[in-house]
Amino acid sequence: MTTKTGILLVNLGTPAAPTTAAVKAFLRQFLHDHRVVDLPRSLWCPLLHFIILPTRSPKVAKLYQSIWTADGSPLMAISVRQRTALELELKREGVDVPVALAMTYGSPSMESGWQQLKSQGVNRVIILPLYPQYSVSTTASVFDAWARVMKSERNLPVMRLIRDYHAHPEYIQALAQSVRRYWEQQGQGDHLLMSFHGIPERYEREGDPYGQQCRHTAALLAAELGLETGRWSITFQSRFGKEEWLKPYTDETVAALPGKGVKRLDVVCPAFAADCLETLEEIDGQNRELFMEHGGEAFHYIPSLNDSAAHIRMMVSLICRELA
Repeated sequence: MTTKTGILLVNLGTPAAPTTAAVKAFLRQFLHDHRVVDLPRSLWCPLLHFIILPTRSPKVAKLYQSIWTADGSPLMAISVRQRTALELELKREGVDVPVALAMTYGSPSMESGWQQLKSQGVNRVIILPLYPQYSVSTTASVFDAWARVMKSERNLPVMRLIRDYHAHPEYIQALAQSVRRYWEQQGQGDHLLMSFHGIPERYEREGDPYGQQCRHTAALLAAELGLETGRWSITFQSRFGKEEWLKPYTDETVAALPGKGVKRLDVVCPAFAADCLETLEEIDGQNRELFMEHGGEAFHYIPSLNDSAAHIRMMVSLICRELA
C-alpha cells in the first residue's frame, strides 16, 4: 500500500459566535473534559451545569464581543491563515502534503479534520498541537480527542503526535525575532514579562512537565534576547477556581511592578500560538488597566507568533523532522 501523509493542525477552539448560547455550548464541552477539570463528576457536573455555565457564559460572551472581528474569532481567523500558510510553505520545500485544521473543542472538530484528510487518501497523520509546552490539560486532550475519532475506524492510520516544542531552536528564535522587531518599532520597556497560561499546582506535583517547560522556554528566550537578571520575569495567568495554580500570578505581578520602578512594561505570551481571548482581552485589556491603575505609564503587549513567516517555518521544521 502506498503511504500518503497528511498534517492535522490542532488548537484548543473558540465559540462559534460571541453570544451567550454559543459560549455556553463551547464552555460545556471544554469544561466537561476530565483532562481540564479532574474533579469527581458527581461533584463537578452539578456545579458546572447549575452554577458555572449559567453565570459565567453571559460574562464570557461580553468579553468575546470586545475582541470579535469582521473575520470572526481572532483565534479561528489566525488558525485558518496558519493552515493555509503551512501548506504553501511545505510545498515550497518540496513537501506536497494536505494540511487540515481541527479544534479540540468546537468547530472544525477533530472528526471533520480527519475526514478531510481521509478523503484525500491519507493513511499516515502527523498531528501538530499548537501548544509549545506539553500539559495534560492541552496536548493530552488532543490525543484523547483523536482516540475518540479513531474508535469508529476499521483501518487505523499511522499516527505521529508532536508532543511539544518548548525548546526548539527555531521556536525560540521566532519568539526573539518577534520581540526584537516590536522593540525596533516601539522602543524597549523597563521590563519584559513572559506570561504563560496557568495550570493547578497539583498537576505539576503529580508529574505534569508544563511548568518546568514554561520556565525553560522563558530562560532560553531571555538568553537569546540578552536580558540580564531583573529585566525579565515569568508569570502564569488565567487561573480558575479556588485551587492554588502555578505562581507567580500574572495579575498580582503586573499590579506590583510599578511600585518597583517599572513604568513601561512589555508583555509577551509564549505559550499561545495564536492571539485569543486570553491574550487580547485578559492581557492587553484587563492587565493593561491593572498596570496603569497601580502607577504604570506605558503597557505594551507583543502579539503572539500567529501566522508570521518565522512561526510557519518553525512548523515546517517540526513536520519535516517527523517525515524523516
